[in-house]
Amino acid sequence: MSTEDRPPAPRSLAEALRARGDAALGALLRSRPDLITPVPTDLTQLATRAGTRASVVRALERLDRFALQTAEALAVAGDPATYGELLGLMAGDDADPAVVAALPHAVGLLREQALVWGEDDRLRLVRTARELLAPSPQHPSPTGLGPTVQEATAGMSPGRIQEIVTAAGLASTHDSVSAVTALAGLFTDRGRMTALLADAPADSLDVLERLVWGPPYGQVTHDPAPRLRWLLDRGLLLPTAPGTVVLPREVALHLRRGLAHRAPEPVPPVVEAAAVHRPQVVDSAAAGQAYTALATVEELLKDWDEGGPAVLRAGGLSVRDLKRTAVALDVSEPAAAFWVELAYAAGLIASDGEADERYAATPAYDEWREQPPAERWSRLVTAWLAATRTAGLVGGRDAKDRTLSALGPGLDRSAAPEVRHRVLALLAGLPEGAAPAAGSVLARLRWERPLRGDRREDDLRDRLAEWALSEAELLGVTGRGALSAQGRALLGAPPAPAPGPEGEPSGPGDKLPVHHHHRPAPLAPLSPAEQAVASAAAARLLAPLLPEPLDHVLLQADLTAVAPGPLRRPLADMLGVLADVESKGGATVYRFTPGSVRRALDAGQAASDLHAFLAAHSRTPVPQPLAYLIDDVARRHGHLRVGAASAYVRCDDEAVLNEILADKRAAGLGLRRLAPTVLAAQADPAGLLEGLRAMGFAPAAESAEGDVLITRALAHRTPPRAAPEPVPDGPPVPDDTLLTAALRAIRAGDLASTTPRKPGTAPAGNGELPRTGAAETLATMQAAVLTGEALWIGYVNAEGAASQRVIAPVRVEGGFVTAYDHTADEVRTYPLHRITGVAELADDAG
Repeated sequence: MSTEDRPPAPRSLAEALRARGDAALGALLRSRPDLITPVPTDLTQLATRAGTRASVVRALERLDRFALQTAEALAVAGDPATYGELLGLMAGDDADPAVVAALPHAVGLLREQALVWGEDDRLRLVRTARELLAPSPQHPSPTGLGPTVQEATAGMSPGRIQEIVTAAGLASTHDSVSAVTALAGLFTDRGRMTALLADAPADSLDVLERLVWGPPYGQVTHDPAPRLRWLLDRGLLLPTAPGTVVLPREVALHLRRGLAHRAPEPVPPVVEAAAVHRPQVVDSAAAGQAYTALATVEELLKDWDEGGPAVLRAGGLSVRDLKRTAVALDVSEPAAAFWVELAYAAGLIASDGEADERYAATPAYDEWREQPPAERWSRLVTAWLAATRTAGLVGGRDAKDRTLSALGPGLDRSAAPEVRHRVLALLAGLPEGAAPAAGSVLARLRWERPLRGDRREDDLRDRLAEWALSEAELLGVTGRGALSAQGRALLGAPPAPAPGPEGEPSGPGDKLPVHHHHRPAPLAPLSPAEQAVASAAAARLLAPLLPEPLDHVLLQADLTAVAPGPLRRPLADMLGVLADVESKGGATVYRFTPGSVRRALDAGQAASDLHAFLAAHSRTPVPQPLAYLIDDVARRHGHLRVGAASAYVRCDDEAVLNEILADKRAAGLGLRRLAPTVLAAQADPAGLLEGLRAMGFAPAAESAEGDVLITRALAHRTPPRAAPEPVPDGPPVPDDTLLTAALRAIRAGDLASTTPRKPGTAPAGNGELPRTGAAETLATMQAAVLTGEALWIGYVNAEGAASQRVIAPVRVEGGFVTAYDHTADEVRTYPLHRITGVAELADDAG
């Protein structure tokens, strides 16, 4: 294309955006969704919003390390800069081929995100980004460069500038501007600078060496040493404040051989495989852990079935309750916090909202229990992927030095889902069965999201990644550290690449010598609908790997029962009432005790029911000791009867009542004899029952009619509760429907704001709505109907939002104008009273 045919270079970011097609504008809005919240009225407003500090900071923080280094280099280059100048700053005099190859993509990314605009011969970093990234004494640049010669000499006296120019071997000039220009020209001329530094004392060069990679500032006394005086005389160090000197940017770049960064990083660090296992082993290990996860959550909810721990006044679990939960689950306290938070994120537990507020299972838990195991697992891991509540923070301190508690406030971290998803996506890029080296995963994440700003937030991202790896293993998303088939399906990832022959391990801990430089494109987070499909696919893959529930146990002569695998729900529920769990693992051991048998009798079971149940579900004969235990407890069950007087105890055997009255442990019950076979108590019936059982008796409650009451453990449930909503990390990425509508609205507004008007009809202020009286508006509309001309109008809708539109009136009647709206590309009807004014378009307006 000739110079004459080339379109004029854009003079602003708005003009650069106006030259983009819909695909390029859509890519900008996807990468920076805050720009369409709300939708801009036109491209000028979009450009203005893209240059605001908050939006630019957010965009810079989401760049990878090399793209950020490119932006930092542009901030210390000229404004505008050429692509060649930028390449020199990034690749140096040696033209690093990796940097040369990667730089076009980085510049393209910065252009796509509207952080850079202009053609390659006039690259401009948006002003706000330059202010954020350019060096200053208050905010040093990550490049380690200082100010330019022109900036550093801004307050220097003309006489001193002439002295420096002369000492550097340059001819004196008549003004400071030309002198500074000549000095900068010397420092950017490699040949002359090499000759100048060849005469420098060795200790002066040592000073430059200490400052060259930053920080570029140093301290001097009022009488500098000779090695410093030599540098100051020639402008190789320039004073910036009393006692402070700086290494000019041009000098530093010469000493660095043109590099803006000591170590450009054009290629992301490789995620290394620490070990490789057979895929079948990985999937089986993950499935086993998935089953354990389901069992742990069920055990947690069973423990809280009749009402869980109390809610602290500030919200959350107390430290004591978390410890008790950890003991009940036989896990560490951090692991207990994870399982509690997971059940909460999945909507299975919540606060009951009562006066004495406690945590309890929700009605959704009962629905979840009835689902097949694989679907229950799918629900847990889907909630985990999206959750912003971060269990790893439990026990730490918030900004006000308050302890963070499980289920309490302050645990949301909006970056958690992104980090979690990215960690799993990196695992998906490894060969099937490969477990990553954790350090290489963290290094890759630091490259993709360079650590900037608050160091605590930087450390948090590392911890989020480490927690994601350990939690994925706990849930069975990974097995032996490698992503399982069901975990891959959960991400919507394609099948894993097969390991090469050199990657075949000889043992589970062998290192892989292979680095996988060719990786698939990063996996994007799925929409809710896509995630539902992926979760269902993961459940289908997991289902065949989970053990089938059993309908039998093995009864032992030592009053134990062994369950060699998971039990069907009715059997497990009944056995959990009739016996106590003694040990867990591949096989669960239950122990029968007088207390556990009495618990079953209290729940309404008769001795004959228990004998029939054990005979039906045991693969071995019911041992005599167990049968005797059931009969013995049943014979004594209900021998004592408790009712309300406040409460009373009656028994046909006076000796038993005498024994109770004589027992010191009965003092707190307030017992007194009403009759030879009746005792009255100050305690309520429930307290009396509990006190007598603690003394070793087996009383039964009775009704007012004297019938024995069978107390059944009623599950305590909260009212219906929704799972907690994740805290979003900024506006969501727009879907295709919203993006299409937003682009159409922006284009429409831009057409209305940029269409040429006839002289004298446009308002004085740029972007202002036209203003005309009602009579003039009506007359202009009626004339346009006759001539078929298009008009430019200002319009305020019912919500008070103002816009500019280009219309071709078709009919005016009844206080409305029906017109073809060029900006909306459809026929619309507008109330005349909402039209602020009208203006005619220029004759050559297209």
